[in-house]
Amino acid sequence: MAVITLNIDGRDIETKKGRTVLEAALEAGVYIPHLCHHPDLIPVGGCGLCRVEIEGIQGLPTSCTTPAEEGMRVKTKTPQVDRMRRLVMELMLSGHPPDCTVCSQYLNCELQSVKQCIGTSEELRVRRRSKPFSANTANPLFVHDPARCILCGRCVRACHDLRGVDVLSFMKRGKEAYIGTGSDSPLADAGCRFCGACVEVCPTGALRDKEELTRGKSPRAARVPCRYTCPAEIDIPRYIRLIREKKYSEATAVIREKVPFPKVLGYVCNHPCEAVCRRGELNEAISIKELKRFAAERGHAKLWVKNSRKAEPTGKRVAIIGSGPAGLTAAHYLSKLGHAVTVFEALPFPGGMMRVGIPEYRLPRDLLDEEIREIESMSVEIRTNSRVDSLDTLFEEGYHAILVAIGTHEGQKLPISGADEDGVLVSMDFLKDVNLGKKVKVGKRVLVLGGGNVAFDCARVSRRLGAEEVHLVCLEPRDKMVATPEEISEGEEEGVVIHPSRTFARILTNNGRMMGVECLNVDSFEFDEEGKAQINVVEGSEHILSADTVIFAIGQRPQIPQRFELATGRGNRIEVDSYTFQTSEEGVYAAGDAITGTTSVIEAIASGRNGAVVVDRYLGGNGEIDETLVPAEKPEFVLGRREGFARESRLENPRLPLDERVTSFCSIVHDLDEKEAVAESHRCLQCDLRLKMTPVKFWGDY
Repeated sequence: MAVITLNIDGRDIETKKGRTVLEAALEAGVYIPHLCHHPDLIPVGGCGLCRVEIEGIQGLPTSCTTPAEEGMRVKTKTPQVDRMRRLVMELMLSGHPPDCTVCSQYLNCELQSVKQCIGTSEELRVRRRSKPFSANTANPLFVHDPARCILCGRCVRACHDLRGVDVLSFMKRGKEAYIGTGSDSPLADAGCRFCGACVEVCPTGALRDKEELTRGKSPRAARVPCRYTCPAEIDIPRYIRLIREKKYSEATAVIREKVPFPKVLGYVCNHPCEAVCRRGELNEAISIKELKRFAAERGHAKLWVKNSRKAEPTGKRVAIIGSGPAGLTAAHYLSKLGHAVTVFEALPFPGGMMRVGIPEYRLPRDLLDEEIREIESMSVEIRTNSRVDSLDTLFEEGYHAILVAIGTHEGQKLPISGADEDGVLVSMDFLKDVNLGKKVKVGKRVLVLGGGNVAFDCARVSRRLGAEEVHLVCLEPRDKMVATPEEISEGEEEGVVIHPSRTFARILTNNGRMMGVECLNVDSFEFDEEGKAQINVVEGSEHILSADTVIFAIGQRPQIPQRFELATGRGNRIEVDSYTFQTSEEGVYAAGDAITGTTSVIEAIASGRNGAVVVDRYLGGNGEIDETLVPAEKPEFVLGRREGFARESRLENPRLPLDERVTSFCSIVHDLDEKEAVAESHRCLQCDLRLKMTPVKFWGDY
């Protein structure tokens, strides 16, 4: 494109032919006040603030609509221009609430910035007026406050020109103009796509995100909460968009940019992203986990392999202790960075808690094996039946760094009478034996103590082992149980009876035979600094629940060999530096549940990523593990209208019939078919498009 030169305020400025005078000035760092202009919108010259003097042109043309020409001479500051701007600004302010300091947009308001630039005083030469509008907070996601609107039209143009939805328009009530929807209908009824483009371009806060959705969050996390709530920060909107376009291998590659276990996560992720999904404010959150699974099981082209990078060998050796999600994730990335990685696993099979802690009906073992083989294909050596008792031995064998990712395999019991009797089991031993194929027997009536996912795993496995009745007792009230909602609902569907706000007092036996458990109702509880529950029980609430088998599922802790000589803290967790993940020993790092306590697979994966970063830096690398496995595509910014969009219902994977569930360990979840998955992907609000809009610079930025 040809380059031209024009003179602005005595300064020669080069710009590309086709630019406007305003664009040329701003690109050169010369600020011209403006409010209706936005870099992503077609200019209309509506606000009149950007008027300038141009030699040879009569009047004061708007610089946002005037093309820059070769040799043009422009003055942005003259007495006539200043008088015009002050008048325009005073007319805007005459109908705008003068309450800047209590406004949520204070110090982030373009109107306020331009007012300061022009030098408009609080004493206006025009009469102030009150607009007959109140803020509308009834719509999902957004507040519409017409009293703060300056009628710049940016929101209307964003909705019409940028998104193609065409919901907003100029309207009139009495003598006052305002912006609204046809017949003032709610946004959902008007066909709004809730993309947020109108909010993003609004210069005053007349349209703004609801404060409860943004409070305490960074701008990026507030706009795209699903991505920035994900512990691994998977680019969720992007892979959902690729599913909508039926580019499943590309979608899988986007997931694999952050995690090496997309299929596993498609089955067992606790999906914190869905809890914050902005679509949930309309009706129901997007089925993010199900869409991840759908894409991962159709990524047959393996674009992540074709586009993956692997550094040249560094000559450094890393030992990783533990082959769970944290350890294998760290191994995957450290190997890609060129280090020779060996994973030591005490059990006969790799996978850690993914294999021995999660029942097979939740996570099919062939999928787990497949994704572990992918990691091994990156030259990661996994040694099973290889318990490590001494870190010094590994250093003596020539390893330059060690990452401890041993998980939390030791279940716990309450120190109560009868806890060591026959028929009393501990969660992790119970699940480990079942998952490794050992013969495990339970009685007809099983009682599980605990309210987390592990407790429900124990309860639901007991049903599959033949228990006729399974009862679950937990400290938490029903609405504050820590298990995921689907674990709770599926457990109840399978016959698990929940007894919330209770605890065990003692286990009752008769001549060595299990009889039941004496329970107490709980009024409240809290955990002390050592992690022990301080419980307030309801006086006189003792009652008996009969049982043949009792399973403690009240938490797990790491089993750390004494010869590791690592400093530990609460719950026997390994103490690490919060920034470097280094333990008390030089060259020894830790990651996963061993430092955090039992969390989720996705959190362990995120911790493993961090472990790989810090170990690589220790070995002299830059810790850069992020990569682009599929070239970034330019998204389609025009969404268009979609009738009934706001009321489209969530689609979820169908479940196996109940009578088939409790008689086998087959996967209980069926796949979405392609039509369903694509339909679900269309429900996404595409919140990330807001991040792709050009940010506005304020007067002080020039």
